[in-house]
Amino acid sequence: MNNQGNYEKNRNYWKYLKTKLKKEEPQLVSATNQLKLTAADGKKYKTDVMDNDGIIALAKSFPNNKSVPFVQWFTNSDETIDGKSKSKAYALFESSLLDNIEVGTVNGLKQIHAYLFGGLYDFAGIIRTVNISKGGFKFAMAERHAFGWI
Repeated sequence: MNNQGNYEKNRNYWKYLKTKLKKEEPQLVSATNQLKLTAADGKKYKTDVMDNDGIIALAKSFPNNKSVPFVQWFTNSDETIDGKSKSKAYALFESSLLDNIEVGTVNGLKQIHAYLFGGLYDFAGIIRTVNISKGGFKFAMAERHAFGWI
């Protein structure tokens, strides 16, 4: 196709779509707002944004199979790791298991982590020594661990 990266392709498509829609004067089916967000060049630009319901409605309007896994991921359905851990969190909160967890200790946090992510990740309940990321976003860096362990 062309040599544009995903960011440029998405940006150009959205510009094209907005221009086309302005000419057609369609009835709005979703509310978009503009917020100043930081772009790849470090500058802040007005960017079209939607709320959760708008994003789900937009994704469902695409006539292909790619929208289904996106909507499942976005809504944290029970079929995703996030959805499964969320279900486990509700179960933990509603059960009496919390009464048996050491409150305010590293061991207690490890117990909670093992419960929430056991069977989903090999490192559930274990203090990490390596950094992890999800979707390209690094979080909870091991060298900056709250307990000072590396």
